[in-house]
Amino acid sequence: MSFKIVVDSCCDLTPAMLKDPVFVKVPLTIRSNGSTFVDDETFDQADLLWSMRQSEDAPSTSCPSPQAYLDAFQGADDVYVVTLSALLSGSHNSAEQARLLLEEEHPEVNVHVFNSCSAASGELLVAMAIHRLASAGMPFKRVVTEVEQFIYQMQTLFVLESLENLRKNGRLTKLQAVITGALKIKLFMGATPEGEICKLGQALTIKQALSRMVDRIAADTAHVGRTLAICHCNCLERAFQVKAMVEAKCRFAHILITEAGGVTSVYAYDGGIVVAY
Repeated sequence: MSFKIVVDSCCDLTPAMLKDPVFVKVPLTIRSNGSTFVDDETFDQADLLWSMRQSEDAPSTSCPSPQAYLDAFQGADDVYVVTLSALLSGSHNSAEQARLLLEEEHPEVNVHVFNSCSAASGELLVAMAIHRLASAGMPFKRVVTEVEQFIYQMQTLFVLESLENLRKNGRLTKLQAVITGALKIKLFMGATPEGEICKLGQALTIKQALSRMVDRIAADTAHVGRTLAICHCNCLERAFQVKAMVEAKCRFAHILITEAGGVTSVYAYDGGIVVAY
């Protein structure tokens, strides 16, 4: 049985995964300061970051159309779809609409849409889990069950250099009381099991916030033997610093570092770090 893994462009795949035809990325579109950026191989991170710095308005993102997803679904017996949190984007709903269309046109094809309840490195880990299980020949329904359990157990944490974009586009609604007048404070944040952003701690410097994030990971013994994915937005050196901090305190089997694509760059902004395990 052939399979493919379709992801939206908030899934920051590794270079090797991008070359693997099993993985198909469906791009979101970003609008900032009058310019439009398609989050595909043409995306230029430097141009987007410059555009966002020049604008007083929040950048916006548009999810893929159901047709874009439907086109990506073609050509496999089993189709696994990974989207960013349904509470953060319409991408999941669009993929679900495409699933219904595919099932109507080709009822013999198996398709499942996973709500990652995460983004960036979290979506990457979900895609990797699907690939590992499906490549081993596991039946479609069993893969779905195993991966849904993986998503439930997965943790997503992040520290941002700037909260400005999250503030502008309303993603920090529940944190307004905390950040009003204090945007220089570095928040250590995470995702709830449902995929909402939540505050986990704060610090006066980015170094302190990252240290607290690593301490939290180390305290969670469930991380032992798992894979940690670190996604960075224009701060590779900082990503390697986090990797070294994690290696000193934790016992992950593997640690991956990936670069933020367009949608992740919108929310993580310049200097942001997103980790998942």
